[in-house]
Amino acid sequence: MIKNFEELTEAVKSGRRTSIAVAAAEDMDVIQVARHCEALADFILIGKKDQIEALIKESGSPLRAEIIDIADHAEAAKKAVELVKTGKAGNVMKGLLHTGVFLKALLNKETGLNRGRLVSEATIFEKEDGTGLQILTDCAINISPDLMQKKEILENAVELALKLGIETPRAAVLAAVEVINPDMQATLDAAALTLMARRGQIKNAVVEGPLAFDNAVDEEAARHKGISGPVAGKADILLAPALESANMLSKALVFWAKKRKAAAVLGAGTPVIMTSRSESPENKILTVTMSAYLASR
Repeated sequence: MIKNFEELTEAVKSGRRTSIAVAAAEDMDVIQVARHCEALADFILIGKKDQIEALIKESGSPLRAEIIDIADHAEAAKKAVELVKTGKAGNVMKGLLHTGVFLKALLNKETGLNRGRLVSEATIFEKEDGTGLQILTDCAINISPDLMQKKEILENAVELALKLGIETPRAAVLAAVEVINPDMQATLDAAALTLMARRGQIKNAVVEGPLAFDNAVDEEAARHKGISGPVAGKADILLAPALESANMLSKALVFWAKKRKAAAVLGAGTPVIMTSRSESPENKILTVTMSAYLASR
């Protein structure tokens, strides 16, 4: 089991090397990430070649990367997807283009990487007690998922957890309270997902909810509220009720608690790298590391 980001990095270095195809790579952030991650993966930079070469020169030293000259962002995204589909790359990464343009190429029913599954985002943190990694989902893609979409988001997270070596992931379905309240849809969905898991509709995980954030991640908080069970205080997966709550929680953990994080886009046919421009260099590198790890699994 991968217990921290240092172990994740070592696993990538000792594993099968992958190539990352970057769509619209004419961006200094992309160049810097590629430079920092040269020991982890090869990069194929797709975009305006003259601008990419100028940025590499500005960054100070040569960069070992292939460059494909495609100026149009939509075509660059299509090319990145094509490289993955033909086996010339193992990962695809969003560069300096709109998310919608990137996802359109990624999820195109005829030429994209969609496996017919819901695509979701997961943000990965290190647990406070140092016993492993913890997954928060969905922080970036599905705005207000219904019950069956939450089931698919949870299943994507379970698949990720298994690849990280967590044998039977413990999933907490989050809400503001720990009891079922008919006026709070999040609690009803949490109860339904719990029952679905117990009846085998969600496999390879133990699911409990509704649980508030404190008693999902802290055993003492759970004991104070009289909450017991295999998940309380020990969750490996945190399923948020909606994008807004997940996104704000993720950013609070990064900007207030100063926690390191990686991110992964799940459900497509390959690991997908989408980083925010406000992310720290370290977190961007960790996201690339996570994607390279998943590509080798």
